[in-house]
Amino acid sequence: MLQAKNIHQYYSGSHILRDVSASASAGRITVLLGRNGVGKTTLLKSLMGLVPIKSGEVLFDGRNITKLAPYERARAGIGYVPQGREIFARLTVEENLRMGLATLPGGTPIPPQLFELFPVLKQMLHRRGGDLSGGQQQQLAIARALAAGPKLLILDEPTEGIQPNIIKDIGRIIRQLADQGLNGQRMAVLLCEQYYDFAEELADDYLVLERGAVISQGTRSEMVAKGVRQIVSI
Repeated sequence: MLQAKNIHQYYSGSHILRDVSASASAGRITVLLGRNGVGKTTLLKSLMGLVPIKSGEVLFDGRNITKLAPYERARAGIGYVPQGREIFARLTVEENLRMGLATLPGGTPIPPQLFELFPVLKQMLHRRGGDLSGGQQQQLAIARALAAGPKLLILDEPTEGIQPNIIKDIGRIIRQLADQGLNGQRMAVLLCEQYYDFAEELADDYLVLERGAVISQGTRSEMVAKGVRQIVSI
């Protein structure tokens, strides 16, 4: 589904990503781990086209998308939930969800499956996004990214600042999306997460970044043996 090959990225002369390769497959959740400032968000932004890469390539569904703009990647089937949610505070819940349909033909309805996943959004459809709680805003951000029916969902720290009961709900929904998608077709999920227990519980595959380079990767069954918890908590 997604393959990033030998990605290098610089900010003002600083080498942020160093020869990073990563992948995400349909029906599987790949978790991206690492301490603050190691390049996790930069990698996700590079995959989404929000920052240009210096070298390397990004393939999606067998297509080279390295030079595509973010809206073109969204149109190709990539959904992105940024760190901090970045919803439109002055727009209603409904208007925020319709923003997620921007790459589709005009008049495309909001998928009813979103309200099955996030019932609270249907109850608050006409409330402004800024009036929602942090957990409700996070659900809105995920729903907005799902509105166009992506094949790949990228999430940047979706549990940040969220109450435990909502974290549990978000974890259940992420697993369901990987297994069933919105319409019965499995979805690839790339999840950047600081909360180790949440990440380990969901992971099918993992990779750890340190100083912009991948220092450990594998399947969930290897995380304990390779001491991943200790690596990311040092």
